[in-house]
Amino acid sequence: MTQQEQQTFFEKEGYLVVENLLSPEELVECQAEILRLHKLAAELEAKGENGHFQREPYAKNEAQEMTTHGVADDRLPVLRKAENTRQYSDVFRRLSVHPKLIQVVQKLLGPDLLLFRSTLMFKPAFHGSAHGIHQDSAYWPMEPPKLVTVSIALNDATPENGCFQVIPQSHKWGLQSWGHIAREQDESLTDHEDRDFSGQIEVPLSAGSALFFHSLMAHGSGPNRSPNPRNTALYAYFSPQVRYVPRNGKPERKSFPVAAGLGGKEELTLVAESAE
Repeated sequence: MTQQEQQTFFEKEGYLVVENLLSPEELVECQAEILRLHKLAAELEAKGENGHFQREPYAKNEAQEMTTHGVADDRLPVLRKAENTRQYSDVFRRLSVHPKLIQVVQKLLGPDLLLFRSTLMFKPAFHGSAHGIHQDSAYWPMEPPKLVTVSIALNDATPENGCFQVIPQSHKWGLQSWGHIAREQDESLTDHEDRDFSGQIEVPLSAGSALFFHSLMAHGSGPNRSPNPRNTALYAYFSPQVRYVPRNGKPERKSFPVAAGLGGKEELTLVAESAE
């Protein structure tokens, strides 16, 4: 698919799959970093700190054993996600500006890109909770809701371990309200039984491939009852034309890292219109 075909498909369907975004060597580096971050989370927990890490809510206080290069490491916390990864991980900071990734996003949003979110999502083996159907922009203080999220599969994402599910063309529905996202394994993916989700499809990805989707795309994922974890690097990008609109007493100004363009600046501070 050419870049123009990618853009046309994205605009029509609201999502795009790009195969083999990362090399096998890059995937090995990412998996080693994931192990390091689990160890960091364990160290912070021992000090009574949570940092940027969140435990899997339905795994209670269970632990897991992780293996790299055939060597088993200590039992580690069962994590649901790690936020703001670029702040404490060089590996995932570099990944946020990976040339292949940025090239695709620039085709969708333009040359100047700001980074809104840098996250790792973990669907741990046997414990990974379901993620309810939702639109990202329903939870984000950005207007207009025109961001692009990139989900990079760091190992194979399959229906069995809870791969993404999307509703093609749902980015044309407009912004709607949704319920809670983290759901128990046997819980329905939505509280909105009145809506037509018949077009919902699963999007399995091979390790190293990526799903790009509009921030109004309705999406979710099933639980992971399999013995295989599903690790995903998530990044969300926006152009400087999108405004920062804080809610619920949040700060009236916020700085965002520059992922591309803007004359080589490292970050850009956006100020809410009411504060100007």
